[in-house]
Amino acid sequence: MALVTPLSQDHDSEVAELAKFFNETLGFCPNSVLTMQIRPEIARAFISLNKAVMANEGRVTAEQKRLIGYITSANTGCRYCEAHTILAAERYGGSEERLKHIWQFRTSDLYSDAEKAAFEFALAASSVPNAVNDEIAANLKEHWNDGEVVEILGVISLFGYLNRWNDSMGTTMEDGAVAAGKEHLTHNGWQVGKHQ
Repeated sequence: MALVTPLSQDHDSEVAELAKFFNETLGFCPNSVLTMQIRPEIARAFISLNKAVMANEGRVTAEQKRLIGYITSANTGCRYCEAHTILAAERYGGSEERLKHIWQFRTSDLYSDAEKAAFEFALAASSVPNAVNDEIAANLKEHWNDGEVVEILGVISLFGYLNRWNDSMGTTMEDGAVAAGKEHLTHNGWQVGKHQ
């Protein structure tokens, strides 16, 4: 059960307008945002940050950003964010094969060397303590320019916030996210867990 009950989607008109962004990404406004709007400034700031981080300014695609978010979330154990990121990756063109084999990224031909460097960086950067070392950083820089590195780390950091928020809050998972988790993640042991 959630620590705090989310407010309705139409509670704050400005938040509701900003939250339309999530209809494209997920097909619904996430309960995490509906909970954040108890303090509307937090919801507004979060949505603005989310839009900025997820904007495609370089070669990092929308699908790749969601897979980086998934790896970050799975590494920290947030089931809520795992389901949301895999759903969004699918909505942004992630094939069944790429979604299913994400944990074989190191050896799979489904992922480019640039993606492998980004995913390795996501694992290291989302670890506690942080595990980014010179080798991981150099490999990342071999494939991505400074702006793209900022985008990649922006995604990892955004999901660091969301992982803490949703796992601590026990945010109730929406039906669409549950369905995506069951379809794409149960073979890796995924469960709804506390997010019921």
